[in-house]
Amino acid sequence: MSRHWLSACLLLLGGMAHASCDPAQTAIALDTGHDKQRYGATSARGLPEWQFNHDLVLHLAEHLLALGRRPLVLAPAGEAIPLTERGGRAAAQGASLLLSIHHDSAQPRYLQRWQYGGDERRYSDRFHGFSLFVSERNGHFAESLRFAEQLGTALLAAGLSPTLHHAEPIPGEGRQLLEPRLGLYRFDDLKILHSTPLPAVLLEAGVIVNRDEELLVQTPAFRAEVAQAVATALDRWCQAE
Repeated sequence: MSRHWLSACLLLLGGMAHASCDPAQTAIALDTGHDKQRYGATSARGLPEWQFNHDLVLHLAEHLLALGRRPLVLAPAGEAIPLTERGGRAAAQGASLLLSIHHDSAQPRYLQRWQYGGDERRYSDRFHGFSLFVSERNGHFAESLRFAEQLGTALLAAGLSPTLHHAEPIPGEGRQLLEPRLGLYRFDDLKILHSTPLPAVLLEAGVIVNRDEELLVQTPAFRAEVAQAVATALDRWCQAE
């Protein structure tokens, strides 16, 4: 059913799809989720999500630049920019697409306690993997869907797997799962997505309350896989008619 819904949306909105573009001339805005003060989730070992997001964004930008692409890093020093202003800034600087980078957690009911570094920490090894979010309130919904689908496909091809826990019908979750194979969800009220005057996708790269995945997402090999997936998705999105 979700796959049918996704295909139908792309078909209905096909007339709004962008013309093909040159990947080398198409700027992609890389948004670091959260900021140094409001840093998001806390990892199993007590590290702030913002640091994971920031490090991955810098790796993405370096990789895209090496491929001759045009990454635009928003708030590179971790400055606080309201979510409703980030997309506008990206558009003003010539971006054609926005990708917001995050790292995932789990609901409190799944968190357990353990000792690390002399302190009590919270973790959950129950979930792992990436997830992708789009908002139907975004003015470029069809293009956002198309990029999310290309990115999910590229991440799968790299050997990564999605997490489906955001579809669970419990408080704090219950997101509409558009494509289980790709971990692709509809989340209309995400401000970074619906307030952006560009096609926009949010990527949760991995679950950092999972003790093994917290270590994995910090490795150069993992970041290289995600970076190449983003580059591949951008090329395919840009070449779509």
